[in-house]
Amino acid sequence: MSSLPTSLTAAAANGTPESGAPLSGAGTQSPSNTPGASVAPAGVSPSPTFSPLYQQIKALIMQSLQTGEWKPGEMIPSEMDLAARYKVSQGTVRKAIDELAADNLVARRQGKGTFVTTHYEDVVKFRFLRLVPDEGEPHYGASRVLECKRLRAPAEIARLLDIRTGDSVVQIRRVLTFSNEATVLDEIWLLGANFKGLTAEKLNEWKGPMYALFEAEFGTRMIRASEKIRAVAADDTAAELLSVEPGSPLLSVERVSFTYGDRPVEVRRGLYVTTRHYYQNDLS
Repeated sequence: MSSLPTSLTAAAANGTPESGAPLSGAGTQSPSNTPGASVAPAGVSPSPTFSPLYQQIKALIMQSLQTGEWKPGEMIPSEMDLAARYKVSQGTVRKAIDELAADNLVARRQGKGTFVTTHYEDVVKFRFLRLVPDEGEPHYGASRVLECKRLRAPAEIARLLDIRTGDSVVQIRRVLTFSNEATVLDEIWLLGANFKGLTAEKLNEWKGPMYALFEAEFGTRMIRASEKIRAVAADDTAAELLSVEPGSPLLSVERVSFTYGDRPVEVRRGLYVTTRHYYQNDLS
């Protein structure tokens, strides 16, 4: 990857982020009185796409993660090496990595370095499993896949996945059991282009979080999700599969999951039995 333009490389001696012109696709300009914010060069009008340099470095590192230059579980170059690569200060690189670590995309390991996180790690996998037992520690339940088939995207699913109606998608239906009790009924829709070769047999054979399979076998990593939650009553099908009475209260969770580039790749609709579990969300 090419280095930043030389106009961006004036590093402050104390390691604070440098000022410079934004990279293409960078975020919005920070106020000039914000510590570490970029400012436009003298005589140049501020650009609405101007952003702090550390965010531009973060975007470049994200680009390398997206292209697979550093794969899940691998160590990324040191802050010193990245500073030399991008011709910026270590302080700027450190701030960019701080944000990537806060987003759970990388993790610092004392005395070892900084590694790309994987969906096997608790810090990542429990970001996407919010169901917590009333007693004991959070854990993944056993998955029983009811069906996995390829079909054409209905209009609503196509809209959520930002594809055309009729494009190829994979639909999965499964039941998650915790302590031998059916607890979650999932309906999952995936981009067909990303998951060629995905079958019910492969899903049933996999031991571990489903997102770890998507990451390891299909090169698709979930990095964030948006959810809607509401209370619903169990219909006859859900009641039978979850071993509850028809009309029983269930928690409905609709999720859209995104990979790098803020691209939606999954729509997941889950029905949760919450007699022995609750849904936990940490706000910050």
